[in-house]
Amino acid sequence: MGKQVWKPGNMLYPLPAVMVSTADKKGNDNIITVAWTGTVCTNPAMLYISVRPERYSYHMLRESGEFAVNLTTEKLARAADWCGVRSGKDVDKWKETGLTRGKAEKLSFAPVIQESPVNIECKVCEVKELGSHHMFLAEVLAVQAEESYMKQNGKFELNASGLLAYSHGEYFSLGKDLGRFGWSVKK
Repeated sequence: MGKQVWKPGNMLYPLPAVMVSTADKKGNDNIITVAWTGTVCTNPAMLYISVRPERYSYHMLRESGEFAVNLTTEKLARAADWCGVRSGKDVDKWKETGLTRGKAEKLSFAPVIQESPVNIECKVCEVKELGSHHMFLAEVLAVQAEESYMKQNGKFELNASGLLAYSHGEYFSLGKDLGRFGWSVKK
């Protein structure tokens, strides 16, 4: 079985689908669906999102330097897709999706999405202008997590929530357990 070589810019890689909430310093806020995101560092806790400069939320991210990554689940799939194909300059995404603004614990401007099981509050440390997207490297200031996903032993178990992944223009629910970290070398 051979492999086809694609131009890197044409490739859509499997990624998480998250809704990012942000705001400017005047109180205007928005939700943007982002697939280019991930963990960068454990200590200090850091992550990144990549956003095109022409997106409506871009100026808010630059101005306030704040955002919340709101994890998406099967229940939020329609809202995540809708927020990814509509512009906040034309519609109020909060109103149209029925999502609720929540108070961030550590951020001054950006709200969180209350319906999301996990809200990761971030402060931008650096913006790298990489080409089609600019990468917002951010420190995680706080994490709000739905209590129903906390086990009695203190372990966080989000696996049952139906987290979304985005691959080649399609959304998938994560679910089937294939193993635990280190299972390939356990005896």
